[in-house]
Amino acid sequence: MKHAQIILSLLLFFGLGLQSSFAQGFTGRAYYKSSSQLKISMDSTKMNPEQIAQIQASLKKQMEQNFILSFNQTESSWKKEASLGGGPATASSGGAVFMVASSGEGSTLYKNLAELNYVQEQDMMGKEYLIKDELKPAEWELSEETKKVGNYTVQKASFSRIIDSKRFSTGMTEMENVKDTIQVIAWFAPEIPVSHGPENYFGLPGLILEVQSQGRTFICEKIELNPSADPVVIEKPSKGKEITQTEFRTVQEEGMKQMMNRYQGKPGEGATMQIRIGN
Repeated sequence: MKHAQIILSLLLFFGLGLQSSFAQGFTGRAYYKSSSQLKISMDSTKMNPEQIAQIQASLKKQMEQNFILSFNQTESSWKKEASLGGGPATASSGGAVFMVASSGEGSTLYKNLAELNYVQEQDMMGKEYLIKDELKPAEWELSEETKKVGNYTVQKASFSRIIDSKRFSTGMTEMENVKDTIQVIAWFAPEIPVSHGPENYFGLPGLILEVQSQGRTFICEKIELNPSADPVVIEKPSKGKEITQTEFRTVQEEGMKQMMNRYQGKPGEGATMQIRIGN
């Protein structure tokens, strides 16, 4: 395993080092669709299985989102496409209302692989923040397994790690410290010689076209390489109060405490709400 990781590190090092002579002008856009698995648990005396299934299907459909990854050899910007149905996914049945919020429309994540840093816009409790911090490379393990994503043959890679998280559920009186195991499976295209990927994934010898992690999947549906009619512009976010990832997590925990005060000791009508904050 270590031998494979050393080889991968060398490939990435030489790949970035040769950018000026090999592909300094290489640019592109990749268009992704995301989907999420969703499970709602309810007291069967309050809502029948058909109603629960209908709510899950409605929320799942609303949570399907489109993203654009714009990139050159060392930089990328990840942005959600604006949609007419913007806002949290919502569904209701039998007097119960369910809402699932995601990152804000139009927010941008900028990554710089040469400098190993990122800048990301985030909204929390109605306030805008600009997170600036270091990129942390994953210890990818390469597999010989391949498949097709669109017109490209992609290779499988994966990693897992344990992170510290905080959890709150309705009925709890204080936050609970827990350990979460994050498992990620990615499929990358060696034919596209950049180490970028959707969201915060990067570091493989080829563009990542598909990612599966924690019940969420990103899959690339279209790629434009070196578009001349509409040149690629890498957008770097600039709005919001500058903050580190650690400081932003503190802000999230404060928001979580406010949520706790609102729902403390209120288990609801058979429904359970759970919030997790991780690294």
